[in-house]
Amino acid sequence: MREQDNTYNNSISNDDYRTDYKAGQDNIQFLGFDVHNSVFGVSAILIIMFIVLTLIFPEYSGEALNQTKSWIINQFDWLFMMAINFMIILCIVIVLSPLGKIRLGGKSAKPEYSLISWLCMLFASGVGIGLLFWGVAEPVAYFTDWYGTPLNVTARTPEAETLALSASLYHWGVHGWATYGIVGLALAFFSYNKGLPFTLRSAFYPVFGEKCWGPIGNVVDILAAIATVFGIATSLGLGAQQIASGLDYVFGIQNTVVTQISVIILITGVTYFSVVRGMQNGVKLLSNINIVLSILLLATILVLASSSSIIEKSLAIFPSYVSNIIPLSNWYEREDEVWYHGWTIFYWAWWVSWSPFVGIFMAKISKGRTVREFFLAVFIAPIIFIGIWFSVMGGAALDMIANNQGALVNGITDASLALYEMYAELPFASVIAITSLILTVIFFVTSADSGAIVVDTITSGGKATSPTKQKVFWVTSSSMIAICLLLGGGAEALSTIQAGVVATGLPFLIVLLLLSYSLVKGLRTEVSQY
Repeated sequence: MREQDNTYNNSISNDDYRTDYKAGQDNIQFLGFDVHNSVFGVSAILIIMFIVLTLIFPEYSGEALNQTKSWIINQFDWLFMMAINFMIILCIVIVLSPLGKIRLGGKSAKPEYSLISWLCMLFASGVGIGLLFWGVAEPVAYFTDWYGTPLNVTARTPEAETLALSASLYHWGVHGWATYGIVGLALAFFSYNKGLPFTLRSAFYPVFGEKCWGPIGNVVDILAAIATVFGIATSLGLGAQQIASGLDYVFGIQNTVVTQISVIILITGVTYFSVVRGMQNGVKLLSNINIVLSILLLATILVLASSSSIIEKSLAIFPSYVSNIIPLSNWYEREDEVWYHGWTIFYWAWWVSWSPFVGIFMAKISKGRTVREFFLAVFIAPIIFIGIWFSVMGGAALDMIANNQGALVNGITDASLALYEMYAELPFASVIAITSLILTVIFFVTSADSGAIVVDTITSGGKATSPTKQKVFWVTSSSMIAICLLLGGGAEALSTIQAGVVATGLPFLIVLLLLSYSLVKGLRTEVSQY
């Protein structure tokens, strides 16, 4: 049996998982790096090639990405819908079955983080910048028919208002979190309970056995690394757009691609400090600050906007979400093809691309939790918060439209500006806008920092510790791809950002389906101990 470091010092519960493979045994050391030869090399080369080609041919690259996105959505919409629906069902089955009693790390394992800190980090890793970007823009878009309405509901009607909020929650609800949860549980279980290296290929040991340490595992880790980098880059691009819009609104700094790129460069510099401080003093601290600021922001909007109406919307969004989840999850003969192709498939691809990032990060912080506790936390706590978020932020904006108040009455002109157009109709608008800018910056930093930790884990062969400069490399790579997507998109940068994540999401979706099978196969070997 191989020796294990302290991170993976857990008993092997089944002889089928005995292996001589050691975390990092295929690594090479150069220039102060300690990385898996094939995984880091191929991933880095492909990402650098993308960056160079996009910088040389920005318009052609943007066009090629958008054509790829359209082809994938038209040809594989059914696969995205079926696969994500399947993962929700699988999570529910695991929670309700005896498999839910399994404890990550073994029977005697204890959680490493308090419940509050754990939930804060789960939330911050799983939503990040996107919730700020779309909290107002998405419900308003659905209500006013900006690229279609959910289920073809007539725009600007009471039915459209209710569905706008519940459809927003649908995209940020159990579907995405089920995807994260499957990856997170697989990584945690096979590392903490089976003693395998902390990298995605380990989750395929029940299927491929020792072959997962060879070329098959290399492909899995390479796809995971690239999907993660593009998923993070998508969030950073959205965050840069929103910060630039906020700077324009508060300080009059014109929102241009140059401004957005400058924002990415400056905040990437800040992110380096978080990377150097490590998980405890970096991501954990900022995640807790995120939650406090988010709650303060919600409370402020609730008090300053139409409180009674927002409370009504908060009470209505969850029943509407439940009643519409099945029709929204159907892909056959949809009458709202424009809407669900443009929104739902993009979101499912985004969540798939984010799943290695969020899943691995979840696994890192979830040792000592039971499988049932893990899934319930992943499902219940974030979704309640997200539902309230959309009810308050989106609900306030919808009330303004109903009262013929403000710029949003005319619908969405710039998605990154929608949040500030809502603030403009409230007292203390500038103070609230500055608070949102700070929150967006912190989300930017936590996303980039957490993403760097995850990609570094994948590309360093699952080693528990690695040189800080490797994380700096991946922070820089994610930021550079975000810059490239903005340059390639030009005036249509949002579409190009979406195209990048859809293109990388499809191949990793296949990986997730196989991983789901492997996870169940592994869990069944452990359940007899409980």
